[in-house]
Amino acid sequence: MKVRILCTLGPSSLREDVIGRLDERGVDLFRINLSHTSLDALEPAIELVRGCSATPICLDTEGAQVRCGVMAPDVTLIPDRTVLLTAAERVGSAQALALHPGAALGALQPGSTLSVDFDGALLQVTEADPAGATAVVLEGGRIRSNRAVTVHPPPVLPPLTDKDLRAIAVARCLGIEHFALSFASRAEDVALLRSLVPPDAVVIAKIESRAGVRNMDGIISASEAVLIDRGDLSREVPIEHVPFYQKVILRRANRWNRPAYVATNLLESMVVNRRPTVAEADDIVNTLLDGVHGLVLAAETAVGIDPVGAVDMVLRVIAAFPARPRQPAGRQPRARLDNHGVTPMPRARRGTASENRTTVRTWRRRHQVEQRVRLVLGDYLPRWQVTGRRRGSRATQSPNKSTLRDVSVAGPEGHRPFRVEL
Repeated sequence: MKVRILCTLGPSSLREDVIGRLDERGVDLFRINLSHTSLDALEPAIELVRGCSATPICLDTEGAQVRCGVMAPDVTLIPDRTVLLTAAERVGSAQALALHPGAALGALQPGSTLSVDFDGALLQVTEADPAGATAVVLEGGRIRSNRAVTVHPPPVLPPLTDKDLRAIAVARCLGIEHFALSFASRAEDVALLRSLVPPDAVVIAKIESRAGVRNMDGIISASEAVLIDRGDLSREVPIEHVPFYQKVILRRANRWNRPAYVATNLLESMVVNRRPTVAEADDIVNTLLDGVHGLVLAAETAVGIDPVGAVDMVLRVIAAFPARPRQPAGRQPRARLDNHGVTPMPRARRGTASENRTTVRTWRRRHQVEQRVRLVLGDYLPRWQVTGRRRGSRATQSPNKSTLRDVSVAGPEGHRPFRVEL
């Protein structure tokens, strides 16, 4: 299977010479991110790409995300200072920030927290009204223009902004056939985008929020492909859980027979360096082992110092992937990466046919129990493992004739009883 490469276009790569070199390397899709592209620049960017490449273009919507507006240079928020939050168009400063869309301000209430950018400032709302809000800086930090803002509790926002709607209309007129829905929260969001694009267009749903993970099955089934944005996802869930989310979403996408892509921080160091770290190469290999269909380069090709070099590095890792060392002969291979907490199938051993059938039957029953436990306790955090039947328990019949079994489950809080319906 060919691993596809999606490149995000930006100031470093939106040039004829760079686009031509990326096209020579077999890039499969060029991505235009509306979060960093104005409506006035959209049509010229599409015409520029089409003038030097036949590679398809994907329009990536802004989606249901809160962002700050344009900021003055070198704005740093200081702890315990007060900041005004407004929807008015203004240049942000240490005294006032503009938030978009304006509907996010209406959801703010005293006690709400706002985290700006990945390592930026943390604010807490002290006063709020429909026109704006006042917040105090809990943790200081530097804030740059057009950065993502995470609000807790999260506001309910429309899946598409006014800018998205106008950009989709422009893209339809220009014959764009690939569209990405940012911050897809449910299958209905995907259906809304599908109703606005051509009938044969490819809709890529981006799972990058807690709601998206919760409704991943409906989102995956409603789209032609799914994209995991690890960066934005890490703003809503603990960063140490993101690798497990990635594995489970990829596994679900493969079950639905949908192409799955992974974005963010694949080669982040190549934004400012010409060589990646070993950890980044290892991350790409592990992502390939997870069953990904394509890799998305974002900042690496949009604002990096060497967009073509970043693509070359991804191609080198992909080329080396089939030639990975084989398991030494005579050693039993370990369980697959996606079998977290699942008992591996027992190997055949010498014995009577009846004994072997009993062994396989026992394994199947245990496997069913483990699958049910993970579905209820959370497949995206595979830290729970069935350790055995509870002492003195016995299988009983439920009213719908299914089997109820009491088992013991081991996890981070120790052992706990759990009843499984088979």
